[in-house]
Amino acid sequence: MALQLGDDAPDFTAETTEGTINFHEWLGDSWGVLFSHPKDYTPVCTTELGEVARLKPEFDKRNTKVVGLSVDPLDAHEGWSKDIGEVTGYSPNFPMIADPDRKVADLYGMIHPNAADTVTVRSVFVIGPDKKVKLTITYPQSAGRNFPEILRVIDSLQRSGKYKVSTPANWQPGEDVIIMPVVSDDEAKELFPEGWDAKKPYLRLVKDPVSQ
Repeated sequence: MALQLGDDAPDFTAETTEGTINFHEWLGDSWGVLFSHPKDYTPVCTTELGEVARLKPEFDKRNTKVVGLSVDPLDAHEGWSKDIGEVTGYSPNFPMIADPDRKVADLYGMIHPNAADTVTVRSVFVIGPDKKVKLTITYPQSAGRNFPEILRVIDSLQRSGKYKVSTPANWQPGEDVIIMPVVSDDEAKELFPEGWDAKKPYLRLVKDPVSQ
């Protein structure tokens, strides 16, 4: 059965380009992004891993660790890393899981037989410090991922958990957020003493608490 939002993220031990990791222990108190790519030495994946390496300081700012995965062996990852650096200008600076026996891929439902029964699709899992699955996205093999969008959603998730707010369509950090409907007006007065803009009783906009 596919992982659902709020499920426990399965723990595992795996070999990576940065040594053996126990996933939950490696995450510690951090957020995590686990993302799979179909196969080493493929064109779209090469661009994606270079982009994640470029954006790693942005993930670090958000206390978020990133780890990649494919069903290729470790030596293939290490050789491919050189190509990624040459093509994109950014060599992988995060661990890449070698999963030739598909142990992790099967745990996370990354193998989709309708696409291919031997390689992973482009899955993304965002996992909170509580080791719960907060976001899942599955892309087809042909479409490269938008990693700035993944950062944007992490920003939204982190605000929701800390400040009891949601984010509107196309929201970007610094823009107004929405007070969650479960928060009463009385509670909102304590949380947001400067007040809010009530477009409707159920739609209360307030300044981004992180930007203040």
